[in-house]
Amino acid sequence: MLVVKNYIPIPRQTDSEFWTADRIDHIRRLALTGKPYKIFPHYDTLRVLDRIHFKKENTLISDSPSSAISTSVAGIPVSAPLYLGDMSYGALSGNPNIAIARVADITETLAGTGEGGLHPEVGKSKRIFVQWASARFGVDIDVLMKGAGIVIKIGQGAKPGIGGHLPGSKVTDPISLTRRIPVGIDAISPAPHHDIYSIEDLGQRIEALKEATGKPVFVKVAATNYIPYIVSGIARMGADGVIIDGHGAGTGATPTVIRDNLGIPIELAVAISDKVLKAQGMRDNFTVIAAGRIANATDAAKLIALGADVVSVGTGALIAMGCVMVHKCHIGSCPTALTNKIDGTRMFETEFGVKVLTNFVRGFSLELANILDNLGMTDLRNLKGRKDLLVGKGLSRETLEVLGIEGEEEELPPKLGELWTKRRKAYLHELINKGDPVITSMGSTSPPDVEKPARILDWIRSDGAQVTRPSIDPYREDIDTSFYLNHGRFYLSLPIIFDITEADEDTKEALSWASLALSSAIFTTETNPKYKDVSISLDGRGALNWSDEYKFGYYIRLPSNPEAVEKVVELKGVPGFIIDEDLGGEDLEIVISDVDTKLKELGVRRRFDILAKSSKLRDSGDAFKLVGLGADSVIMSHKILDVAIGEGSRSSLKDKAFNLVAGFKKEIALLAGAAGVYSVQSTLLGNRELLRAVNLNSYILKRLRIRVAGSL
Repeated sequence: MLVVKNYIPIPRQTDSEFWTADRIDHIRRLALTGKPYKIFPHYDTLRVLDRIHFKKENTLISDSPSSAISTSVAGIPVSAPLYLGDMSYGALSGNPNIAIARVADITETLAGTGEGGLHPEVGKSKRIFVQWASARFGVDIDVLMKGAGIVIKIGQGAKPGIGGHLPGSKVTDPISLTRRIPVGIDAISPAPHHDIYSIEDLGQRIEALKEATGKPVFVKVAATNYIPYIVSGIARMGADGVIIDGHGAGTGATPTVIRDNLGIPIELAVAISDKVLKAQGMRDNFTVIAAGRIANATDAAKLIALGADVVSVGTGALIAMGCVMVHKCHIGSCPTALTNKIDGTRMFETEFGVKVLTNFVRGFSLELANILDNLGMTDLRNLKGRKDLLVGKGLSRETLEVLGIEGEEEELPPKLGELWTKRRKAYLHELINKGDPVITSMGSTSPPDVEKPARILDWIRSDGAQVTRPSIDPYREDIDTSFYLNHGRFYLSLPIIFDITEADEDTKEALSWASLALSSAIFTTETNPKYKDVSISLDGRGALNWSDEYKFGYYIRLPSNPEAVEKVVELKGVPGFIIDEDLGGEDLEIVISDVDTKLKELGVRRRFDILAKSSKLRDSGDAFKLVGLGADSVIMSHKILDVAIGEGSRSSLKDKAFNLVAGFKKEIALLAGAAGVYSVQSTLLGNRELLRAVNLNSYILKRLRIRVAGSL
């Protein structure tokens, strides 16, 4: 057996990554020395928290700072405002769980056990919070009594609106025994708790757990659209505190489409939740723990100034123990043995983990105390909620308002990055080979926080339903992703059509066959297409260019520009409009929203279909958001299949096309279920309330008629 008891070199990072070599190096320095290294680092990113700074940033560092950073969490004294993650036994490989729990005892901080039962050695520690999640894997009253507190897990930042996911390959004998589930079978928690479908249900569960155990009860939720109301409800229902997990938080396994398209940044969620709790007189004696991408003490200090009491460090703790961010936790072959499956081939040394993680906590704590010293403070209590100490640089007016801070406004251009990144190509490649939603691990690298946005869609997040309205379990319940076009005459099983007008014959045949098999559709120039039952044809039937002779009953194709909005109101007798970005004009997102809005103002929206067409649409997430902005369906280029194949073999092309369509359909069901949507056409179509934008240009925000993330 290979025993891992040292750091391995950090691989060269060829893709965009939040956990850069610089951030990892900072954590490792703390873990190796236990001494402060750097405060007030600046990072040139689009992440909102990186664009927030303290007005006064002296960088003097002492090994013996004078400020006090001790506090208490629901009456439990802690040496520093630190909570060490919520990482389950199964997601981690056992010994890391033991190390985290022991370090919480040694440093007098707190640690979460995560979902999935309690490792016997972890249960010996005194400063653990035991998690009560939707599947209740391996949890009973004896397990609950071993915790210093209990966490009801409703959601998490990497997968809002869906349950936990431990791949079957990692469910070996030890995990099977602890979770009380069969070996080798995926452990997928339900999306909602089946005894918590409302805020009243949550209140009853909080009271029941307090009555049964006498322990403080916290509720863990993802940072989503309604987070201020959710947090307010949690406080009203008698919880001792909340753990808010922001977009980008790490995980052992999650569908890529969920991780990258749902949730809002923790800094926005904390600021607005603190504001609402204060306004409602519920801020005192209620603990707010902020989680998700806390990389250093400066991040922690900013979040505390924005309104958090404590910060949760999960991925940072793993990096302190050796994680090198290869995003392969879900397949169980972690090179550092932190998240590998427990099969006797590789083991992480507990003693090494305890040593480096203890040092990290101490170094982190000393850096936080140094920050207070440099701010002229003597106690952590002086920093809590001090938004007046912060200034934003390069943030929109709406984002500054959510944060409640001063700042220099900046209208960022919406398109800064690459359309087809290496990660997006790799995701599509896996999708066409499996036909199921792609599973990944660790935190999101999606735009705008990490990768640069290439479309307006990249600034937009969808919602994840929690507590105030239940999510729907897409693994166990049927979600209707179908669309009826042309007044019910044309059926689609998902709101995606493939443009094959310039494709080679093999690709045309593959996508046409897959569309027929799965009730999708194709867009073609053929006069008499072979698969005419699933065709919208420019020259045959179904669609015309605007310049063509007008014919009753045909879709009209228009360029993506303001004139299109005026044209749509002049026509009668057509089933709808194809707004084609490839014909020129403004961004497709804006024009689709404008056309949808104009038709609604005229009271005729339901008479017409709006189809959004572009060769620059990339995946099911793009389609889902465009439907939310008002498109009845989207028309994607056949090139998406070529991008997915890449340098791979073009054999079994029909199978690959079938997997692409099937995978997109399943991903749309995942997105819908997470948002609490049973029927995509009836509930999502034009429903901008399900969308939020992260620091998007104010002008575009207004044109789209959606709100900024974190707004009330």
